[in-house]
Amino acid sequence: MLDTLIAMLRADVLPHLTALAIAYALALPIGWDREQEDRSAGLRTFPLVAIACCGFVQAAEAKYGAHPDAMGKIVEGLITGIGFIGGGAILKQGASVKGTATAASLWATGAIGCAVGLGAYGVAAMVAVFTVVTLKWLTPLKAEAREDGEKAAPAGIAASEPRT
Repeated sequence: MLDTLIAMLRADVLPHLTALAIAYALALPIGWDREQEDRSAGLRTFPLVAIACCGFVQAAEAKYGAHPDAMGKIVEGLITGIGFIGGGAILKQGASVKGTATAASLWATGAIGCAVGLGAYGVAAMVAVFTVVTLKWLTPLKAEAREDGEKAAPAGIAASEPRT
């Protein structure tokens, strides 16, 4: 009896636990980057978004896996929900807008969780890699472009002011 229960738990729980751990691990570097940049969402938020999306997909797949339309609606709802959460990370400060990279990263992290939940591990890994590369390597380029823009602003016009 106990052996049967343990075997059943291994067969049912272990694949889900593995997928959740993979989603968590893929989101962790993104959260670490946002935490290091002192953003509104960071080390805790990103892995939680990934495992939540993964968990929703896995739970829905257990019930609706044979119905692609139902699964599509689940993923559609996750995309909308993560977009809503990301919207909360975007702040307008004067003439500038902050938090768009964090919002986009949250959306990408939701995609990572969904992909892992659907068993598309390669897609999840590539989204994670591209997100980390974008955040790490393009941030210095953005700062450099901003500095170049300030140098090139015409006299009397601040670089942050919109030009017409």
